[in-house]
Amino acid sequence: MQTKKIPLRKCTGCNEMKSKKELVRVVKNKEGEVSLDLTGKKAGRGAYVCNSLECLKKARKCRGFERAFSQRIDDEIYDQMESELSKNE
Repeated sequence: MQTKKIPLRKCTGCNEMKSKKELVRVVKNKEGEVSLDLTGKKAGRGAYVCNSLECLKKARKCRGFERAFSQRIDDEIYDQMESELSKNE
């Protein structure tokens, strides 16, 4: 009997490998818009972050999402993501 493999992703903030269910997906769509994807089903390039403001702030500081998406991300987008994450905690 084979056990089901758990998909792992790396948090952009703390760089720890965690199961996909523990992380929140951040997605960049075709238009280049970056947003939080709480369902995990939006179309586009995804990067992951822990479900904590601390990790999101680390990712912001080290420009993890900017590297993942190869584009500059405005402060307003980070602020929007922080407010969305704080609602979910």
